[in-house]
Amino acid sequence: MVIYIGMDDTDNAESRGTGALARNVAAELSKDYRVLGVIRQQLLRDPRVPCTKNNSSKALLLEDGDGSDLAALAVRVRDLMLGDFQPGSDPGLCITREAPAEVVEFGRRAQRELLTKAQAQELAARHGIYLEELGGDGMGIIGALAAVGLTAGGDAGRYIQVGELRSLVGPQTVERVLAAGVDGVETPEGEPVTSGTIEAGRLRPARRGGRAVAIVQQEGDVLSPLKLD
Repeated sequence: MVIYIGMDDTDNAESRGTGALARNVAAELSKDYRVLGVIRQQLLRDPRVPCTKNNSSKALLLEDGDGSDLAALAVRVRDLMLGDFQPGSDPGLCITREAPAEVVEFGRRAQRELLTKAQAQELAARHGIYLEELGGDGMGIIGALAAVGLTAGGDAGRYIQVGELRSLVGPQTVERVLAAGVDGVETPEGEPVTSGTIEAGRLRPARRGGRAVAIVQQEGDVLSPLKLD
């Protein structure tokens, strides 16, 4: 069992990004939970969508081995986000164990069309999913719910944190990358890679089949990582 935490629109043009906040929240939660990853989800790129940079939202994956109290977890994450509130941001927070097909599809739609707060609120309410505005105009609830849906779908986004991967610097063997917490290494065509040297400092595995998969291509003597959405 896992817990999905989605967050979006927590920054402004001068502040740290939502990715940094998500990793900070993950670090705090790791005191009591096993953090399975922090995932970046790319949403619709469109001039009609107000965003700080690239309109991406973030999701945290937590292992739920003990049937955690989601209400208490929501209060904890909410307080962490509000404690680092950035003026001008419009943050939203979503937490759930279950992301039914409608929520997965909402995430996919958020990658290709404009959605509204009302649509997000209605969908979350219908499925009993915690979804809350945490300031500003609250538009971040759209991206927060979408991040949960896309991550639950298992085949979208890329890990900005998984295992000990961010501690690796420079060229590393495939074996070392796997030991750091990546589930697999593959070519863009899906062929497994079992040996070689990867430039690990730029490695951000894709989420594929619910797994953290490093997609690499050969460049000279090293395997160069690709950043895929």
